[in-house]
Amino acid sequence: MNEPTQKRFEQRGLYFDELNLGAVYVHKPGRTLTESDNVQFTTMTMNNQGLHLDAAWTATQPFGKPLVNSLLTLSTMIGQSVAQLTEGTIVGQLGINDVKFPRPMFHGDTLYTETEVTALRESKSRPGQGLASMTHTGRNQHGDIVATATRTCLMWTRQAHLDSLNSKEVPVNE
Repeated sequence: MNEPTQKRFEQRGLYFDELNLGAVYVHKPGRTLTESDNVQFTTMTMNNQGLHLDAAWTATQPFGKPLVNSLLTLSTMIGQSVAQLTEGTIVGQLGINDVKFPRPMFHGDTLYTETEVTALRESKSRPGQGLASMTHTGRNQHGDIVATATRTCLMWTRQAHLDSLNSKEVPVNE
């Protein structure tokens, strides 16, 4: 008896040839950064900065309370873009530039990120791949910009990636 063919969908990012110059991709959901997130990230990365860990001391400082580690903010902002833009379609991240933190994040703030594709060019040395530059903008729950960063990724084109995957298939011995 013939069973109907089931459609299967795999989540992935966009290929280089699917990106649109000037397009803005809005990443949902947001991510609320907690005190636990901040303490864990800060201690895991061996950053013993009191601004992130010492509530009593930070109460005497200009912001009056602990700040979320800016590298946690940066990592989360870029991470929020992965499922929509680069999941399974990136060859490698080439650089992160122009990182800015115009306002701090505090425990309990929610980070919302959007990404604009700012430059696209085919690789001169790697056929089937291209360089994509994108600017990430992170905002808190009030809409205030808390972080921006531009990163450049080496991305697959759809056909080159499929060709690459097909060439690695292992033949089945009968």
